Amino acid sequence: MTSARTAVHPAGATGRRPARKRPAARRGTARKPSRGRVAGRPPARKRKSGRLSRLGAWWPALLVAAAVVVGLAWDTEKTGPPGLCTVSGTSFTLTTEQLTNAVTIAGVAHERALPERAVVIALATAQQESRLRNLAYGDRDSLGLFQQRPSMGWGTEAQVQDPVYAAGKFYDHLVQVPGWDTGRLTDVAQAVQRSGFPEAYQQWEPMATELAAVLVAKPTGSGVLDCG
Repeated sequence: MTSARTAVHPAGATGRRPARKRPAARRGTARKPSRGRVAGRPPARKRKSGRLSRLGAWWPALLVAAAVVVGLAWDTEKTGPPGLCTVSGTSFTLTTEQLTNAVTIAGVAHERALPERAVVIALATAQQESRLRNLAYGDRDSLGLFQQRPSMGWGTEAQVQDPVYAAGKFYDHLVQVPGWDTGRLTDVAQAVQRSGFPEAYQQWEPMATELAAVLVAKPTGSGVLDCG
């Protein structure tokens, strides 16, 4: 029988107390391996310097691009707005394009021996439709000074964007309107144009009347335009 004080040790035991285990390291105190020591990953400093070197390589191109932008802005500022023209004997100041088209409209009427009233109606119509500009766009397929539509039989796209052709085509339809030379301007213009805004033409009659009076007297525009 074994005494209560006698401990039974397994074979090979020395009787020493087992070694105490070291406490686990606290969170956050464990040392992290250096990034530079990780295989296959370059040190952080080298990566940063690599970015700077690449930026340095692009820097001359960025300077050239900035110079181009500044140059364009400077050139635009020097160019300024498009040239303006005044019509002798009137208070109008319009662009060169607008007054050149007005002269064309009057010139076509002169060649056809049409009275001044025809020029007034045509000028008022073109002013409403395009502001006397030969537009390459419009509602649906409308084009040119009078916003004539090729799909409605006014001519080809190239033809209706020719101011001489467009004015002539307008006069072709105008003279077929009963009482066109004595009727109310907006009613006559609407009979030709078939616009969704039939009353819009009337507002331009005073301007068209004053301008036509000068252009009919000098249909070629000689001595009429004073352009800057």
